[in-house]
Amino acid sequence: MISPFRRHKQRVLGIMSGAVAPETARTPELQEPKANSPSGQEYAALRVLLHDNLRTLSDIASHEARVPIKVEMARAFAPWVEGVLAAEGQAAQDEILVTNLVWAIDYHDFDYALRLAAHAIRHGLAMPEKFTRTPACYLAEEVATIANAEFDAVSLDHLLAVSALVEGHDMHDAVRAKLLKAIGRRYARRAEEFDPAADNAPAGGKAAYVETALEALRRALQLDANVGVKKDIERLEREAKKLAPGDGESPHQG
Repeated sequence: MISPFRRHKQRVLGIMSGAVAPETARTPELQEPKANSPSGQEYAALRVLLHDNLRTLSDIASHEARVPIKVEMARAFAPWVEGVLAAEGQAAQDEILVTNLVWAIDYHDFDYALRLAAHAIRHGLAMPEKFTRTPACYLAEEVATIANAEFDAVSLDHLLAVSALVEGHDMHDAVRAKLLKAIGRRYARRAEEFDPAADNAPAGGKAAYVETALEALRRALQLDANVGVKKDIERLEREAKKLAPGDGESPHQG
């Protein structure tokens, strides 16, 4: 367990880590904290711990078994990461932060993952060496993959936050299609569970949810013909037809 003093020191040094020297600021890529600075020394020590942790994880074959271990490991880096996030307008390349982004997605703490991803995307941080995707692409694909495999694991709000964060960032069409598929299916679920008496019911009622779902799923299909949403679209189009004004009983009858 980290002492309160140690936690505070790590947080302060994390804030300081983003203060880049002028010559570094002119380089096209972010540099890691300088080794001869207090923040650089702390970063180096934490990187040693990080690499020890990664070696430990590599010896565990089961992904499921690694997840709770990552949760525990992440606690040791949390004060540093919070300091880095608190350094407004400043950033350095940070293997600790981007690795914790990967872990947070793995253990399904999407609020934390979004905070880390926002920092990484805003400042142009690179993912760890073995990763080929950008932070935006990694976030979109991994969260969408989880969402499409485990419906209740990812909320619509989290998916919309991911979508907003990665808007305008380059990635394969199939990745964005996966994300739109997950979003569309959750709007479809909201349509199924629609309660007109609910305080947050949309102005357009159930039909609004159906149309929003269709919009997302049709766009997903445009981006990737093999994304697997054709049956969803057909079902929702039938539902939209039933809900269309003029179909069925007139609203002025009975």
